[in-house]
Amino acid sequence: MTSMPMGGAGPGTGTESPNRGFNGSGPGARGVSAATAETIKRQSAPLAALIQRIHETVVGQDEMVRGLLIGLLTGGHVLLEGVPGLAKTLTISALAKAIDASFKRIQFTPDLLPADLVGTLIYDPRNATFTPRKGPIFAHLVLADEINRAPAKVQSALLEAMQERRVTIGDETYALPDPFLVLATQNPIEQEGTYPLPEAQVDRFMLKVTVGYPTKQQERQILDRMARTSGTFGPASGSASKPALQIPDLLEARRLVDGVHIDDRVRDYIVELVHATRTPDAMGLGGAAPGRAPAPGKDAVRRGREQATASPAEKLVEFGGSPRATISLALASKAHAFLEGRAFVTPHDVKSVAPLVLRHRVILSYEAEARDLRPDDVVRWILDRVPTP
Repeated sequence: MTSMPMGGAGPGTGTESPNRGFNGSGPGARGVSAATAETIKRQSAPLAALIQRIHETVVGQDEMVRGLLIGLLTGGHVLLEGVPGLAKTLTISALAKAIDASFKRIQFTPDLLPADLVGTLIYDPRNATFTPRKGPIFAHLVLADEINRAPAKVQSALLEAMQERRVTIGDETYALPDPFLVLATQNPIEQEGTYPLPEAQVDRFMLKVTVGYPTKQQERQILDRMARTSGTFGPASGSASKPALQIPDLLEARRLVDGVHIDDRVRDYIVELVHATRTPDAMGLGGAAPGRAPAPGKDAVRRGREQATASPAEKLVEFGGSPRATISLALASKAHAFLEGRAFVTPHDVKSVAPLVLRHRVILSYEAEARDLRPDDVVRWILDRVPTP
């Protein structure tokens, strides 16, 4: 497995060695036993097989696959955003088929009702009673396709399920299966007829994965594999009959992720990063604001000067990450280390998952939007300036 190249190293940080004392071997650390390290290394192997199974269907999109697995290991919901045709739905379907778990797909539309999601009460005239009929939300993996096309009432019902992991039908409350994971997709274009997700619901997603275009080589593989009118796009016959991961194995992997060690210095680093999204000036991040290279054109020089002009950093961000972001960043870093077969978290793990955890929790100011900045620009800027332990 290859690491996702997300987030750059800060000035003078270099590339961290996995054994720079972050395994708990330093003075006063509780440490990681050899037995625990060996168990984590052994139990992470099925995840590699799961990744391979997904890539029998999906070409490329390593960052999206890694994000889905981190969500699976932590129980955190995942939001996928990208233009149509980038295999968002296909990847989630391939993940569901590769594990021994129930899977439901819900196509969100403007006329969807909460009862279509959670279920309703059905009147039985023979007994003159109402019986509950559970909706598609009662599944281990729920694909909420084009989630921003659902009205507010449906989003509210989904919010309860995501946060409480239970739903209410009539006067009764029902627990959802364990594990329960919402994997949602949304299209960043064509906003007419959509209902923007409220910030409270966006924050319930542990990760937001921005899905990009494939490379030329990957697109050629997609062409060779899928440019036909018949057959199915997936694993070869026989390989799909046996799941790559069973539910008990997944639950055991989650237990082991909880046991992944985070050194105190890395914990402090996580807190520093999240605090930097709230008050960049207080974290010593004043000075030149982040920006992109000016686009070609007659105004390129002027735009370049504007982007290079010093600007108070606090004006770029209206709101930053909450304590939920801090918890999510720590959990995602643990899961990233687990996928790498390590029993301890390094700053590399934190930097790798920070854009996924923070990009949807950084609310930019009007000034930042006017300068064509994006949350990813601010997150990268913060990663470059907060000292790495």
